[in-house]
Amino acid sequence: MFTGLIEDTGRVTALERRSGAAVLTVTTGLPVMEIAIGDSVAVNGACLTVNARGGTSLTFDVSPETIACTTIGGLRSGSCVNLERALRLGDRMGGHIVTGHIDCIGALSRAHEIDRNRVLEFTLPAENARYLIAKGSVAINGISLTVNSVTETGFTVNIIPLTQAATNLTALKAGDAVNIETDIIGRYVERLTRPQGSAGGLSMKTLAENGFL
Repeated sequence: MFTGLIEDTGRVTALERRSGAAVLTVTTGLPVMEIAIGDSVAVNGACLTVNARGGTSLTFDVSPETIACTTIGGLRSGSCVNLERALRLGDRMGGHIVTGHIDCIGALSRAHEIDRNRVLEFTLPAENARYLIAKGSVAINGISLTVNSVTETGFTVNIIPLTQAATNLTALKAGDAVNIETDIIGRYVERLTRPQGSAGGLSMKTLAENGFL
């Protein structure tokens, strides 16, 4: 689990495609020797497992599923990526609950400046947009952000100067793809309250039986 607070921006040194999978190597300012083989690190929001380390580099295996569902497969040598190590029990929860499991790929549609802040407008599939609410949380390329406004197929966020300086969002251009993870709490609520008749879940019958109607 992660918080969406980026610890470092690394640089891709290699992405070796191996059939449908890949091996990704990233240079980083993180304390590499404190990161164990098998540890989880979020790379642009996607949870990857460290399979090698050395010097200032971390190497990850990237599964075909991750290639298919994220922007990782489009990285090139020199690409800037957001990095966050997994949350430790007892750490401060400064962002929100981020699993590192990307829900969809979105795209930047527009960006404009307001009083040194950068307002970004993104599009995403409608089936994912329904999990976003104004003033709720969303992770974009692994960054925990507050949603400003929502439409059926898009949303806006405000990027403060500190976030601009500490992440790779500043370099985004209209049309660029990003990894999006919606708030997991909303998805669990939807699943648990979906009417399912006698199989369980929330229905008019269960509301009546429990005194809510």
